[in-house]
Amino acid sequence: MAAMTETNHIHEMMEGPEGDDAKCSFHHTMFLEPQEKKRNMKALLLKRAKETCSCTPAKIKDCVLGFFPILQWLPKYKLREYLLGDVMSGVIVGVLLVPQSIAYSLLAGLEPIYGLYTSFFSCIIYCIFGTSRHISVSIFGVVCLMLGQVVDREVERAGYQLEPAVPGLEGLGNGTGNGTEPLCDRGCYAMAVAATITFISGVYQVAMGFFQVGFVSVYLSDSLLSGFVTGASITVLTSQVKYLLGLDIPRSGGVGSLITTWINIFRNIHTTNICDLITSFLCFLVLIPAKELNERFKSKLKAPVPVELFVVVAATLASHFGKLRETYGSSVSGHIPTGFLPPRPPVWTLIPDVALDAIPIAIIGFAITVSLSEMFAKKHGYSVRANQEMYAIGFCNIIPSFFHCFTTSAALAKTLVKESTGCRTQMSGMVTSLVILLVLLVIAPLFYSLQKCVLAVITIVNLRGALLKFRDLPKMWHLSRVDTVVWGVTMAATALVSTEIGLLVGVCFSMLCVIFRTQRPEAPLLGWVAESETYESLSAYKNLQTQPGVVVFRFEAPIYYINKECFKSTLYKQTGVNPVWVKAAKKKAEKRKLKEKEAGSGDKQSGVPVDFGSEPVGFHSIVIDCCAVQFLDTAGIRTLKEVCKDYGDIDVHVLLAQCNPSVRSSLLRGEFFKEGEDHLLFHSVHQAVDFALGTQRHGAPKN
Repeated sequence: MAAMTETNHIHEMMEGPEGDDAKCSFHHTMFLEPQEKKRNMKALLLKRAKETCSCTPAKIKDCVLGFFPILQWLPKYKLREYLLGDVMSGVIVGVLLVPQSIAYSLLAGLEPIYGLYTSFFSCIIYCIFGTSRHISVSIFGVVCLMLGQVVDREVERAGYQLEPAVPGLEGLGNGTGNGTEPLCDRGCYAMAVAATITFISGVYQVAMGFFQVGFVSVYLSDSLLSGFVTGASITVLTSQVKYLLGLDIPRSGGVGSLITTWINIFRNIHTTNICDLITSFLCFLVLIPAKELNERFKSKLKAPVPVELFVVVAATLASHFGKLRETYGSSVSGHIPTGFLPPRPPVWTLIPDVALDAIPIAIIGFAITVSLSEMFAKKHGYSVRANQEMYAIGFCNIIPSFFHCFTTSAALAKTLVKESTGCRTQMSGMVTSLVILLVLLVIAPLFYSLQKCVLAVITIVNLRGALLKFRDLPKMWHLSRVDTVVWGVTMAATALVSTEIGLLVGVCFSMLCVIFRTQRPEAPLLGWVAESETYESLSAYKNLQTQPGVVVFRFEAPIYYINKECFKSTLYKQTGVNPVWVKAAKKKAEKRKLKEKEAGSGDKQSGVPVDFGSEPVGFHSIVIDCCAVQFLDTAGIRTLKEVCKDYGDIDVHVLLAQCNPSVRSSLLRGEFFKEGEDHLLFHSVHQAVDFALGTQRHGAPKN
């Protein structure tokens, strides 16, 4: 029935007084009839249920291969072609990961060994479940910061720093009380909190993959994520300053932690450890230029120089043989055991306390992982599955949480290193885990004398990419002022308030910007490009022509309840005619004439100027270009009806052009085309203008 209605209106257009020209112009529209939609929902649901619940050997095989991508790519692994690049990239990333893993453990408020455990397990598990060949899943600074804030809060809430042990956590530590019962000191309790958060975050991520809610990441725009990472990087930098100066101050958390931390730093600046300060300065002096050289000559270098590892080795030797801890009181990493601790489950009683905190950690983790995997897959010409990526990152958190590990996600810097050093498949991650395993089994205790200020320098230097975003602000402002404002608001809220609130503020502000942009969109009048069928904005281009008596108007947004009044007011302003006022003026003029006639004074007033209501409006047709109108709601349909009726009352015809199928369907369902009304629909602005000119030449169409 809807199809017949639209076809009838097209026939009415063709039977108008414009004759053969209109028939030629609209001939192709006669054959556009919408497809009949299947409305038997019961049959559709039964069909879907049957397909989902069916169990055939082929479907089981596809399910297993899809869930374990390693079973797909490993049998096809080209040893001679892929092995060299995978081994080289894996070794280099592993070498870079060792000092960073130790440094980021400090950021998360945990002992160094746990960072090595985390990097080891995450590389192996992503190799099994991941679909991206290039991303490096390991420790990410922003996630470590968010995790560390929760860990510090829970440790403080537990009411102790070292002892006594917390009830229900016996056996998590390595120390002993009376020689029979192990105690849980601050370090093991912090790890218990971190493991519990990691487990819950992984569960959230797997649930997102199961329910296919990867679309959530679309609300995290590039500008929002960039602002969030930069704001979090400022907080990370602030948290590491106390290690650079060797200050013994408590770690601040919660709202306003950035300001509180700087206040504490300046209050205790007189207690700066000169040895740590000099060491930090020397490390910056080496690392920053080396990073710049690596970046500048990356096209010529087969692999980046692992300067961080050289700095760690040199600083450890200097600290050990110079006895910096004993002589100057420098804070060092301490004992790092070899091998693996026995697996322990997360502390289930902590889940109610950290369940909400795990939500933003899970969202940031999967958003960064999915965006990086899709970016590198597109660059190298293969595909990844977003839901499988959520499974992969979820299992990279769930499984390691039983092995004294904390939250992981993809990391851009190490992913770029993998790509630039010849990585071809996920096998590179397996090689990286072997390098870390070697450190865990043999080398780890040698880092006992490594100063914490060196680890803080490594952490800060690795933030340079996010901090240098300030340098791109002029370019970003030139490209999009709205995106720049979103970046600034998210960055400021994340740095000055807190990471979780900053993320929430960024999402809400970004969505408000979208709403405001549709609430006050561009709505220009259009002019005709000579010797063509193209119409463009009169305010944007010169030398455009207008057709006499026809106004062409474009509204560049959907018409819905938020901006319906804006649509009407902008249309009235651009055309210069408010039909409601014109009708009111006409009625007022008619009443005045009637009174004058009754009073017998009509002839005496004949010299008075004609009232505004009887003046011609200057045009006979309005063509609304709907090419940028994505959808209509009921309020939008009602608004269009009102506009057509109001202008029709003053003998101005409203024509709609270039409506997409969704808008045409909404108009049909909303009974926009009623019998006896001349609301006409056109497939191009040029057709609508020709029709309006032809109508004026031959007289208005009959209602």
